[in-house]
Amino acid sequence: MSAILEHPASHGHDDHHDHHAPTGWRRWVYATNHKDIGTLYLLFSLTMLMIGGVLALLIRAELFQPGLQMMQPEFFNQLTTMHGLIMVFGAIMPGFVGFANWMIPLQVGAADMAFARMNNFSFWLLIPAGLMMVGSFFMPGGAPAAGWTLYAPLTLQMGPSMDAGIFAVHILGASSIMGAINIIVTILNMRSPDMPLMKMPIFCWTWLITAFLLIAVMPVLAGAVTMTLTDRHFGTSFFNPAGGGDPVMYQHIFWFFGHPEVYIMILPAFGIISQVVPAFSRKKLFGYTSMVYATSSIAILSFIVWAHHMFATGMPVAAQLFFMYATMLIAVPTAVKIFNWVATMWRGSMTFETPMLFAVGFIFVFTMGGFTGLILAMAPIDIQLQDTYYVVAHFHYVLVAGSLFAMFSGYYYWAPKWTGVMYNETRGKIHFWWSLIAFNITFFPMHFLGLAGMPRRYVDYPMQFADFNMLSSVGGFLFGFAQVYFIFFIVIPTMRGIGQKAAQKPWDGAEGLEWEIPSPAPFHTFETPPKLDVTATKIVG
Repeated sequence: MSAILEHPASHGHDDHHDHHAPTGWRRWVYATNHKDIGTLYLLFSLTMLMIGGVLALLIRAELFQPGLQMMQPEFFNQLTTMHGLIMVFGAIMPGFVGFANWMIPLQVGAADMAFARMNNFSFWLLIPAGLMMVGSFFMPGGAPAAGWTLYAPLTLQMGPSMDAGIFAVHILGASSIMGAINIIVTILNMRSPDMPLMKMPIFCWTWLITAFLLIAVMPVLAGAVTMTLTDRHFGTSFFNPAGGGDPVMYQHIFWFFGHPEVYIMILPAFGIISQVVPAFSRKKLFGYTSMVYATSSIAILSFIVWAHHMFATGMPVAAQLFFMYATMLIAVPTAVKIFNWVATMWRGSMTFETPMLFAVGFIFVFTMGGFTGLILAMAPIDIQLQDTYYVVAHFHYVLVAGSLFAMFSGYYYWAPKWTGVMYNETRGKIHFWWSLIAFNITFFPMHFLGLAGMPRRYVDYPMQFADFNMLSSVGGFLFGFAQVYFIFFIVIPTMRGIGQKAAQKPWDGAEGLEWEIPSPAPFHTFETPPKLDVTATKIVG
């Protein structure tokens, strides 16, 4: 059992029983401590980000000039598919779960996550799934090449790697569901008695809602890929028109998962930004209650917008109108959030350390991505822009400048608590400006490519698109190198403990229980539930 369960002791005895904790490789393999598992998740996410990044750079290298430059079209399709799958299921989602594992117990005053062993299991499931995804490149016929959405009928025609991809998605789904159950039970059952739900940090709120989304939609994806599997091997015809099936049905099932999924990837980001912006504005978060309601509204509405991904499949006008208006409606709670962040900054005594820079960068660029989303929500416009680079620009603006920038912001904000040392501020600022500028050089031209009619997922293109593609490719490589800089000059030094020693509360405007414990955070915290003051942000006993 973990030391927590063996000794219900107070902080003073920490050093006394830390020797019960496994050391060396056992500490990590058998990890049941939420901090260690959080660290493992974050390292896994970083590794997958690098692998997914290499695939992206290969795509951009091929598209640097028109004509077939470096690879066969089949291989290009494998790259686009695997880049999407690895980034979504390997980098973004585990990254946020890493943040949740690290921060939620600290923020709600819990000793650990509710199910420590399940927590360990849900992490270790990621490793075989990640290996299967990356290893599929080396299977006969190469990696899956049906697009990350895995649309039938392509999936029915793929080689054996498709089965490995389906299996990997199953395992990742199981991991996500277990992680979500753990988060829900931890927040609802293990909060400090002095912390009502409406005094809980907003990051915990966003993750609570995200966890319900995960439990709701992951089984739907599992169903869709299982039907694909039975179509491939067991003679069923769910998606095969020759046997009476319907490939469009697959799209409906996939997007019923897929649209809530994009909110699974952005709500935790909203949570991080809602922690960082008040800290560096030295103000309370403006409109806390409306933030909670807005997050809940986004989660509920996310279930009725899925078919906006399918305007071009021949749906009746009434259905197009319903999904168009539903999609425009979801912009309202999102706008409420953006308004609240701006209102929090309004007349605050702001400073721009790296976490805040990434948060402000996030708000700015995410809003642009939101507006392009609204444009794509209009059915008549979407029919023109569907499957062009405009769509690629849109979702990279919300997923890279959204999810990824928020993770960077969260890393710079909490890393002093995790590692006990401060990152180098100048390097952090270099990373921010380099990432922001390179990101916009990469993805802004794609709006124009899409408006001019360049289709997505194509290996070759006419001469008229050459200039913007060259620009995008240069930006892509600049952005990739910025993340390598981040790893070697910021992450690794802080992990090795190089840098100025961090104070218990390095940010003077920060609030919350995580700043009530020493830096680096001790192995065991809050073994007895802390007594909190009336704001539920300070420990009084």
